[in-house]
Amino acid sequence: MKELKVENHNNESLPLLEVKNLVQHFEGRRESLANFVPPKVKAVRGISLKLKPLDTIGLVGESGCGKSTVALTVLGILKPTSGEIFFDGKNISLLKKNELRKLRMRIQMVLQDPLSSLSPRKTIRESVIEPMEVHKIGTKIDQDNRFKKIFNQVGLDENLGYNFPHQLSGGQNQRVSIARALTLNPDLLILDEAVSALDVSVQAQILNLLKDLQREFGLAYLFISHDLAVVKQICDRIAVMYLGEIVEENSTSEIFENPQHPYTQSLISAIPKIDFSEGSNDKQIVLLGDVPSPYDTFEGCPFRKRCAIGRDKDLCLREKPKLSVSSNFKGYVSCHFAGEEIPKD
Repeated sequence: MKELKVENHNNESLPLLEVKNLVQHFEGRRESLANFVPPKVKAVRGISLKLKPLDTIGLVGESGCGKSTVALTVLGILKPTSGEIFFDGKNISLLKKNELRKLRMRIQMVLQDPLSSLSPRKTIRESVIEPMEVHKIGTKIDQDNRFKKIFNQVGLDENLGYNFPHQLSGGQNQRVSIARALTLNPDLLILDEAVSALDVSVQAQILNLLKDLQREFGLAYLFISHDLAVVKQICDRIAVMYLGEIVEENSTSEIFENPQHPYTQSLISAIPKIDFSEGSNDKQIVLLGDVPSPYDTFEGCPFRKRCAIGRDKDLCLREKPKLSVSSNFKGYVSCHFAGEEIPKD
């Protein structure tokens, strides 16, 4: 087996991953034999983003906003309704089946629940080696050596490989899932709520591990989460999704220090804080109403009915804001009144 090496991207100024105007709709479920045509679920509504080699971008938002749908489309598991996805300059949608199979060696995914991706009937070692067997990489001896090396790099004893998933802790199983993803030496790792099911102390260990592995393997991360406190620890940039759209994107420091969109402000205000200083104002921004249905089609701003600023503004009712460079900062925001602070309860 040829030793897998960490190779830098040919031009680190060019994006490794580029998503252009991605739309992902799903047909609604028919409830009867009548001629009723159910509305489409508009899971993703035209998002664009770029990820450079060795960078980490966080995709954040409430459950159901389309984050995981974006991930599955990037992997090629879902075919986009419209839009384009480029990986290392190649349009994923135009690739043939065998080309897409090779591409998936370079894009791997780690899920929220490691037990859902590890077979209960296989030993840990068998599960980690399986991707190499599927792609016919190396001899049995080569695969075993690769397993031992990767296990050491994720901080696990190789003897654990003879155990089954139910015999390991949650943190150990997540390290196994990461090791399994790394066996093919990918360029991009998609982490979909990869630490949300873990205790806080274990979360910190896994996040530190991911930082070390990123440097060691030369990885780019698409980090999907609803927890901004976690995203802050690992991401270079953050894209905030609401109802299938990106409403704000900027560097992590700017998102936290100077959030422009009222939805971003509300997410940050929901992060638990401990501040006993006199005069501190840590009250949470409470959004109005409920999350709209992904079936809905909107006139004006999709966030308007939940926004304390734009709820009664005629401009927000008539005109949908475009994601554009804000005059107040260097990032992108989709809001007519970007930068205005929402009053806290």
